[in-house]
Amino acid sequence: MQEYRISPRERLVLMAILEMYIATGEPVSSQSVARHFEHREGLSSATIRNVMAALGDAGLLDQPHTSAGRIPTARGFRYYVEQLQGGALATTDGGLLDEQQRGRIQESYSGVSSPMQFLERTSQVLAQVSNSVGVALARPEAEPMLEHIHFSRLSTGRVLAVLVTRDGAVQDRLLRTQREWSAGELDTAGQYLNENFRGWHLNRIRDELDRRLELERREYSRGLAALNELYAQGALRVEPSHSTVYVDGMANLLAGGMDREQLRQMLVTLETRQRVIELLQAFVHAQQREVRVIVGLDDAVPGMQDMVLIGAPVSLGSRASGTVAVIASTRIQYEEMMRTVGFIAQLSERVLTERVLTERGADGGAQPGTER
Repeated sequence: MQEYRISPRERLVLMAILEMYIATGEPVSSQSVARHFEHREGLSSATIRNVMAALGDAGLLDQPHTSAGRIPTARGFRYYVEQLQGGALATTDGGLLDEQQRGRIQESYSGVSSPMQFLERTSQVLAQVSNSVGVALARPEAEPMLEHIHFSRLSTGRVLAVLVTRDGAVQDRLLRTQREWSAGELDTAGQYLNENFRGWHLNRIRDELDRRLELERREYSRGLAALNELYAQGALRVEPSHSTVYVDGMANLLAGGMDREQLRQMLVTLETRQRVIELLQAFVHAQQREVRVIVGLDDAVPGMQDMVLIGAPVSLGSRASGTVAVIASTRIQYEEMMRTVGFIAQLSERVLTERVLTERGADGGAQPGTER
C-alpha cells in the first residue's frame, strides 16, 4: 500500500510489535521491543522509542494511555496483512498448511454429499479451528438444475412433489390435479423425470416435455400427457432463490474479552442473517481468487470494531458459488487462518467432484439425460 511506505527499520519494529500484541493482547512497551532486538545492532532503546513515535504519527500505532505501551491500529493491521499477502498467501491454494493440518481438515468433510452440507460443515470447521465465528454463504444459483424429484399421493386430487436441485436445496410443492393418480403412476412419472432430465435446467424441461410429447405421441402420449399435468400444476417450479448463510461459533465470542455492549451488538448482527449476507457480499466477490482480509469491520457494521473478516470464494458446482469466512478478533493468527480459509475454499471442488464421480460410478456412468 503506497500510503504506508515506511523505512526498513520502521517496518521491522512495526512487525515485531504486531506479533507481540497478537500473542499477548497487551500494549507493547519500547522496553519489550528493545529486549526483542537486544542482539541487533542499530536498535537501541532510544532508537526504538523514536521509531515507535514515528509509527504513531503515521497512524499505525496508538497509545491508549500516556504511561502505557503501544497497540496496533486498524491501519497497522492492514499493513501487517499486506506484508503477509506479499508472500505465498495471495491465492486460495492453502498456502503452507502442513500435511497433518490438511489431513485433519479433509477428515472433517467425511460424509458430505451436497453443496449445502459442505457449507454447513465449513462454518463448524472454521469456528473450531479459529476459536472464533465461522460463516459460510451460498449464493443462489441463477438457473437451478434438477437433481431428483419424488411424487406422493396425499388424497383425492392432491399430490406432494418433493424437488431437489443440484445445489442441494429441497422444496415441497402441493399439487392439485384434475385426475386421480395411483402410487405406481406417480413413481413412473418421477422415474421418467429423474432418468431423462437429471442435470437439466428446470426452465428447459417443460420445452423438452412438449417436444417429446409431439414426437412420441403414439407410444407415450398417455404417460407424457399425465406428466405434463403435474408440470403445469407447478411440480418443477421453484421459489425465487435467496442466499443461504450458516453461522457457527457465536459462543466463542463470550470468551473474547469484548465489553458487554459490543458483544450485544455483535450477537444481534450475527443473528440477523441478512446483515451477515450483506457483509460477505460486500467484501468477498465470486470472481476473485484471493483470500480477502478486511480489518476494521465497524465501518460496515456497527459493533465490529477490533474485528477482522478473512474470507474467500468457493465453487459449489458448475454454476453455483459461495463464500467461506472467519470473523474474529484482530488478534487472530493471520497466517494460519489465511492458509486455512484458502485451503477450504479450494477443497470444495475436490469434495463435490468426488461426490459426482461416486454417483456416476454407482449409476454405471453419466446420466443419459444430463444436459450438456
